[in-house]
Amino acid sequence: MAKKRVLITGASGEITRQLLPTFRDRYDLVLLDTRPNEHASDIEVVDLSDTNVDNYRKLFKGVDAIVHNVRSTKPGVKTSAPRQWLKDRPGSEPVEGYFVERTSVDMAFNVLRLAVEENIRRVVITSSNHAADWYETKLHNGKLDTIGPETYPLSDNFYGWAKATYEHLGFMFATGRLGRVVENVQVRVGAPRPIRAADFSGDQVSFKRDLGGYISERDMQQLYAKSIDVEDIRNEDGIPFQVFYGVSNNTRGYWSIANARKVIGYEPEDDSEVLFADDIRAHITTNGRTM
Repeated sequence: MAKKRVLITGASGEITRQLLPTFRDRYDLVLLDTRPNEHASDIEVVDLSDTNVDNYRKLFKGVDAIVHNVRSTKPGVKTSAPRQWLKDRPGSEPVEGYFVERTSVDMAFNVLRLAVEENIRRVVITSSNHAADWYETKLHNGKLDTIGPETYPLSDNFYGWAKATYEHLGFMFATGRLGRVVENVQVRVGAPRPIRAADFSGDQVSFKRDLGGYISERDMQQLYAKSIDVEDIRNEDGIPFQVFYGVSNNTRGYWSIANARKVIGYEPEDDSEVLFADDIRAHITTNGRTM
């Protein structure tokens, strides 16, 4: 059987780096990024914010699925989400961040538009837990126990706003309202990195938070591969649209992966409680609440 042809944007980024070890064997890949990578000669440099999609349409021809990882950045303009659950709340956000993240939204739209026009069946978009990060204060002071994909996305920063906008765009395309149904999965990635107590400078709330949001490399690979490959991803309304939280099977987890287990058979193998047990024993001395 021929391999599926999968196009990945943001091919130089960290999420793609974690996917490639298995994806290179599993799929026939088309790798795109907005900047060159001196370590990878097979990455095509493309300006995905260019509204004239004909300038890069040829790269999308014959593609079965897309994994959209790229986002916009600008030196000196910070749009990444603050730690909203801390008592010392962050200050105001520069309005310039809107224009940076609007470019991120434009790139997502252009990719989805080409999926319609080039008859690409499914798009998997890397969203973020920050699409609903407004609720984190409640999560970490004991007023809320869990957040699921059904939780209305709310954020007070441009990074989270852009990710929530990805999700709404994806839903529109999945309904067929824009010409043809494009099946859509949005992955709200948690903490895709080793969780080391030393990185938190004694902040046990944030340490506990990232332990709950951890996703291992092999669990990430499984989640994305199943999001591409599982035949039927329709929701309860019959729309092929899903939002999955990208986390492992963490003992301290607070983002629900129940729908990912049910819809695509996601079975995460790792648990931050086991992987980082030594650090937990040495540094966790409270319940990790802000109260």
